[in-house]
Amino acid sequence: MEWVTLLHLPKPKMVATDVDGTLIDHDERVTARTKAAVDALIGDGVPFVLATGRPPRWIDPVVDGLGYAPLCVCGNGAVIYDSATDRVLASMTLDVATLSWIADLAEEALPGCGLAAERVGESAHDAVTPQFVSSPLYEHAWLNPDDTTVARHEVIDAPAIKMLIRLPGARSSDMRAVLAPLLGERADITYSTEHGLIELSAPGVTKASGLSIVAQRLGVEPANIVAFGDMPNDVPMLTMAGHGVAMANAHREAIAAADEVAESNADDGVARILERWWL
Repeated sequence: MEWVTLLHLPKPKMVATDVDGTLIDHDERVTARTKAAVDALIGDGVPFVLATGRPPRWIDPVVDGLGYAPLCVCGNGAVIYDSATDRVLASMTLDVATLSWIADLAEEALPGCGLAAERVGESAHDAVTPQFVSSPLYEHAWLNPDDTTVARHEVIDAPAIKMLIRLPGARSSDMRAVLAPLLGERADITYSTEHGLIELSAPGVTKASGLSIVAQRLGVEPANIVAFGDMPNDVPMLTMAGHGVAMANAHREAIAAADEVAESNADDGVARILERWWL
């Protein structure tokens, strides 16, 4: 796409962005420039939505950095969360029978893997619901201070918004290549890091499906959305939006799906694009 064409894109009626590797920098901060750009679009009455693999309980630091509490598509599209009221508005889960089937399938296809499940309650920090449970074999791909280790059968004994499968030393893309053909249409599979971690959701649940729910709620057509992302779990959202923007640091699949490539998350890539309309 030519720069002159990009320059004359109509002002979006909604902006949606991934968080890690996209909106925040390598120190997990919302920079002053990014905050200023988001402040400007919000001040102009344009909805700003977070669309992330993070669960609701990991949204607070982003809200603090923005100084604004947006509607959020969490868990790769499985949860619609209102951070302003701390309410889970909707959730789409894998049922127990499907979780059990996936667990057996994964352990056979990916020997040595560990299993975990992400659950959600009525709010981000719902104490009634153990929100992240993992089997003894599960090794985290990142620091996770709120994990609860349980017996393997307890990981799959309640509906979950995501099942996570971890195989240390493997590449996530290779794991997906092995497991995806075996899943058929019983679950959606994606990944947000190449460090041996794949994430499974209910069939048809992606960031695009979650963002579509929010867009309908706000009366915005997909063609009028600008979306930002950097990893394969962002691809459905980048392709459904009227203008999909991948970061310079993005995975090749995200770059291939995007209409444009911005500067990296470390170089205020999101802000630089938003400043076309909001200076």
